[in-house]
Amino acid sequence: MTGAPTQVSGSERVEVEDLQIRVTGGPEVVDEVSFRVGPGEILGLVGESGSGKTTVALALLGYARRGLTITGGKVSIDGLDLLGLDERELRALRGSRVAYVPQDPGAALNPTLRIGRQMHEVLDAHRGAAEDPDERIATVLTEARLDPGSGILRKYPHQLSGGQQQRVAIAMAFACRSSVIVLDEPTTGLDVSTQRHVLDTVRHLCDTYATAAVYVSHDLAVVSGLVSRVAVMYAGRLIELGSTDKVFANPVHPYTQGLLAAVPSPERAETLIGVPGQPPRPGRRPPGCSFAPRCPQVADACRELDPPPVVLDSRLVRCLRAAETIGAAPRRGLFVAPPTRRSETLLELDGLDAHYGRFHVLRHIDLQVAPETCTAVVGESGSGKTTLARCIAGLHSHWSGHIRFEGAELPPGTSRRSKDALARIQYVFQNPYTSLNPRKTVGQIITQPLDQFRTVAPRDRDDRVARVLGEVSLGPDFVDRYPDQLSGGERQRVAIARALVVEPTLLVCDEVTSALDVSVQAVIVELLRRLQAERQLTMLFITHNLALVRSIAQQAVVLCDGRIVESGPVEDIMEDPVDPYTTRLITDVPKLAHRVNDQPTAWQP
Repeated sequence: MTGAPTQVSGSERVEVEDLQIRVTGGPEVVDEVSFRVGPGEILGLVGESGSGKTTVALALLGYARRGLTITGGKVSIDGLDLLGLDERELRALRGSRVAYVPQDPGAALNPTLRIGRQMHEVLDAHRGAAEDPDERIATVLTEARLDPGSGILRKYPHQLSGGQQQRVAIAMAFACRSSVIVLDEPTTGLDVSTQRHVLDTVRHLCDTYATAAVYVSHDLAVVSGLVSRVAVMYAGRLIELGSTDKVFANPVHPYTQGLLAAVPSPERAETLIGVPGQPPRPGRRPPGCSFAPRCPQVADACRELDPPPVVLDSRLVRCLRAAETIGAAPRRGLFVAPPTRRSETLLELDGLDAHYGRFHVLRHIDLQVAPETCTAVVGESGSGKTTLARCIAGLHSHWSGHIRFEGAELPPGTSRRSKDALARIQYVFQNPYTSLNPRKTVGQIITQPLDQFRTVAPRDRDDRVARVLGEVSLGPDFVDRYPDQLSGGERQRVAIARALVVEPTLLVCDEVTSALDVSVQAVIVELLRRLQAERQLTMLFITHNLALVRSIAQQAVVLCDGRIVESGPVEDIMEDPVDPYTTRLITDVPKLAHRVNDQPTAWQP
């Protein structure tokens, strides 16, 4: 974004001016990006997938992914222009002057090396960063809330939890006392308690060592409580940049307003509003304002004129109607859950115990699920949520006890269940990028369960596929597409359609929104709620996002170390938890530090 960004006190650690990144030999995917970050400051970089967040973040290391080239602008760290350095100089600078914390530490850490060896390699590559490497490693592990005396240095990455792996990655980034840390979605997929520990670690280390940080995320609730300023990206450009309290309490750009309207509230049950439409693909920015095709406040001029950035209310914004859009944020309606038919039970678990080898994962689980309701299963990572879901669906067979569905006993494992029982309980997996066969078209993917579980004539089969695609808001033109031609939200809708095509009674949703942007998450949640009402579905909703629970479920079950520690109506658990573990989970839920609206009402764009 051209123009002088909001100044910060002291000399800037990071200066980015008119950054431009292009597809090699093709159009730009990032353009006119400018911002500054001072010592000890954390800048939030937010936006949907494909907005250019990670591309900009990697440019802070003087790096562009394969197929991209940094073609213009300036990126300075402590006054040193990275874009003027050769590859050897950049390698020396990465890790010592600017460090990177990746989204998936399980993939970033070397699985064949112990943690201690990997941390020593970081210091060995940048000699002089610590006189005594062992002392420095012990110090940074302690700062990252890991006990160096617990034997963690002798462990391999797979022997650590996801939160421990992420804190190791953060400790490695801070080991050389870098001036700048780039954090790329470091808490995505973590439960709320682990997430809070990671965020506290980042905040503490930045304050202690006057380190500037750029925090990339699509989780606006996390960003609002961590960063001092926020930069909102759309289609490769910054469209709003200002202090966190200004941007979150009174967003100006309609896109920022739409993102905030999609954030679920842990304090009350509300309908969620997603941003309609799809963002343009990288390098395919439409004429005029890039957001015009999706904007509820679009004017004719917006489709023709490229809006320049202007200063308004102490922040920079790229919108032709900026002065008119202040205070026009969407207002959400209250979510009223359908009544529960408490006298009936569709699914009943009695004394369920599950094992993985010699590890006892679930312990004496008793659970009743009423028909046509949604029951949320919540808890930290490792609490047994997914194992419980897999036992019910037949994907895990090492369990004892009883599972009764529609009054009939379900045996362990899919091989011992009838086709009708398998069809009536369908499973939607967490990651839409790995749950769909990349070699099959959408039509083939949705048809496969029909071929497996139901006898349907070819003509009726095509009609049913078309109908279920319409139910998940995908048109008939998606039938011949492949998964790599779809966005994350579209893939997850295909996965839901695949589950619905055999007309199940129970839909098991395992963290189905954890890999999605907040706006796409809102669309998926509202889609599931509509389908539940239209099809009289019963849902088991596995999640670590407690803020989301109020907007979709009527009942909740809290798991801790494989045991149910609390269960009951969602409102009772969220408002008046009994178990200390539940209380801690609710306390750790990130909340928007500055709510846009105090009283929700219906919003019609």
